[in-house]
Amino acid sequence: MNRVSDKANTLRTQFEQLGALPVETAILQPAGTLLDLYGEDIRGRAYITSDALRGEQMLRPDFTVPVVQMHMERGADPARYTYAGTVFRRQEDDESRPNEYTQVGYEVFDRAEPISADAEVFALIASALGEAPVRASTGDIGILVAAVSALETSDARKAALLRHIWRPRKFRALLERFSKPAAPRDILSVDDPFANAGPEIGLRLKLDVQMRLDDLCADADVAPISKREIELLDALLNVRAMLPVALEQLRALAIDLPAIGSAVERLNARMVALKTRGVDVAKLEFETSYGRSLMEYYDGFVFGFYAETHADLPPIATGGRYDALTKQLGQGAEIPAVGGVIRPDLLIELEGGA
Repeated sequence: MNRVSDKANTLRTQFEQLGALPVETAILQPAGTLLDLYGEDIRGRAYITSDALRGEQMLRPDFTVPVVQMHMERGADPARYTYAGTVFRRQEDDESRPNEYTQVGYEVFDRAEPISADAEVFALIASALGEAPVRASTGDIGILVAAVSALETSDARKAALLRHIWRPRKFRALLERFSKPAAPRDILSVDDPFANAGPEIGLRLKLDVQMRLDDLCADADVAPISKREIELLDALLNVRAMLPVALEQLRALAIDLPAIGSAVERLNARMVALKTRGVDVAKLEFETSYGRSLMEYYDGFVFGFYAETHADLPPIATGGRYDALTKQLGQGAEIPAVGGVIRPDLLIELEGGA
């Protein structure tokens, strides 16, 4: 075995000794629905092929989605899993980055104490990294989701913003657009917009176009998001400090943004749970915007560990909470879940073994 395989097996064994069940997932995964569960970045970097019998297939871009699918097919009972294996992602912008590498992961499905599970996964990943020179960044997608869900605007506009939380540029563009008076297009005031349209061609039907026109008409009547709400949302997005300081800043914002109150108190409970597990929270970075470029299935606590001495390296480890993913794959069942992955090749490099 090579050094990466040895390190991966060592990490997985550590997780097994803590009660995690070792699992395997197929390297070739069905594309389709599963591909839609990943972030835009991963979807664009997946290796996809076609099978005459099974339809579109993809090389496994990560383990979490297939592990969740496997677990939910077995039921929604509490469980802990660990795995080690290769994932595949195209690297179109940097030839020096590998397009296949090993991940070792630890996933927790726990309905009783999700806050404790967050702390468990984070502390376990931190411990597994040993003395490697890394810094940890954390965030909580749930706080931003709560703020957007409470905006005084239409459900359609809130849905659009929520859909693009993981695309910061698109999110900002939508926010700016929704903060200004809508300018109806001339075609919206035409009695029959299809009068001179000619025959239907292509895949978009007349009904599809009419539905889009109806949506535009409805949106034209929606008042702009207020300047005050935009300022509060900007203040929320700009929170970045060590965790105890960030918590106080968020509590102050919750006075004017009461919708985030419950999420902020969950953050406080998580901080206490982390301290109980020996994490020095005073040295733990928190950023409200953190995690918006990670996987789109994360919907709560998110974290990443980065090399202090190699700023050019990808994250050494990442993870987060993905409760909604279990519901999407559970066919009516669901269970809170959180997990994290380590890249043993990068860990070896940090330990001086590159």
